[in-house]
Amino acid sequence: MEELGKNFVVDRVPENEAQAFICRAQNFHDYKFSDHLLTIGRAGAGFNNIPVKQCSEQGIVVFNAPGGNANAVKELVLAMMIFGSRNLKPANKWLSDQVGTDQSIDLAVEKGKKAFSGKEISGKTVGIIGLGNIGSRVANDAEKLGMKVIGYDPYIAVERAWEISSHVHRVTHLSEIFEQSDYITIHTPLTDETHHIYSAENFEKMKKGTVLLNFARDEITNKADLLEYIENGTIKYFATDFGSELFYHNDAIFVSPHLGGSTAEASLNCTKMAANSIQRYLTTGEIINSVNFPRVVQELNSPYRITLINKNVPNVVAHIASRVSEEGINIANIVNRGQGDYAYTLLDLDETNETKIQELMSNFKASDNIIRVRLIKKEI
Repeated sequence: MEELGKNFVVDRVPENEAQAFICRAQNFHDYKFSDHLLTIGRAGAGFNNIPVKQCSEQGIVVFNAPGGNANAVKELVLAMMIFGSRNLKPANKWLSDQVGTDQSIDLAVEKGKKAFSGKEISGKTVGIIGLGNIGSRVANDAEKLGMKVIGYDPYIAVERAWEISSHVHRVTHLSEIFEQSDYITIHTPLTDETHHIYSAENFEKMKKGTVLLNFARDEITNKADLLEYIENGTIKYFATDFGSELFYHNDAIFVSPHLGGSTAEASLNCTKMAANSIQRYLTTGEIINSVNFPRVVQELNSPYRITLINKNVPNVVAHIASRVSEEGINIANIVNRGQGDYAYTLLDLDETNETKIQELMSNFKASDNIIRVRLIKKEI
């Protein structure tokens, strides 16, 4: 794998001696991780296949690739909006049932096509729930296609907000999305707030003939409520990436087999992101895009850096500083960030005596609150 560079070897050591894994959907929940393993890179956004809590307990940093497949999902969502607006599923089914010569079929088409007359998306309102990596892209491109765009996201990151077109109007109440939109699409994680957000409570607020899309998480949709509101005409068309027997053979529903991020480009992007995160962590100790440890970035300018994964308890930083002082070593820089039950520390030292460094490492390893200790030497 070229992304990992010349100082890394891939698939050339026994699995139980590897320091890093890069994976897609492999299930690790029954896997016994070796003490050699430092990190796992998930080449995708989801990480349900990885026992994150267990990894944290063992000091294994888990990375994912948020946004690596965002463009792929965005394109499919926009395609499905148009697909539903133009009644392409029932139209294709009707045409496929026509038999006879090409001339007779052409005559049938001229008589029958009016039944499938659709609408254009330009000038219509699309409501987007979640303006992260995917939602922000859908918003920007929908605006370019002539749509009025409204978005709801109480947790939007500052850097993402800067990337969204000024023509996208942010609403402060979720109900505004359901009340005002001709099209609704959701791009959020599954949480207590988003579980069954597509349900009768919100469907009741919608316009008759709304087009609804779910390419985020299956559990966002209450399937029984959805079918009821398709039947009464509130929902004209529903597109989703998650299969269900309840949805098959329904002309108002289009189901794709989890194809949102399934493109060659997205696969490569996610793999590169995971590989780059792993490379950065192994060579500098810095953490970006981890799902179980905080973001910690600090330029390495000292001869040695010690990285510490520790329990997030009081006085750990004081303990670390005390140990360094006892060895007569000067701290050039220290960064400590906590996330939940665990914390991560970068400790840069103005010291070239490797014996003193190793003694300090041994002291850290003997501490009950420190889970993993690594030494990184600055490359000259």
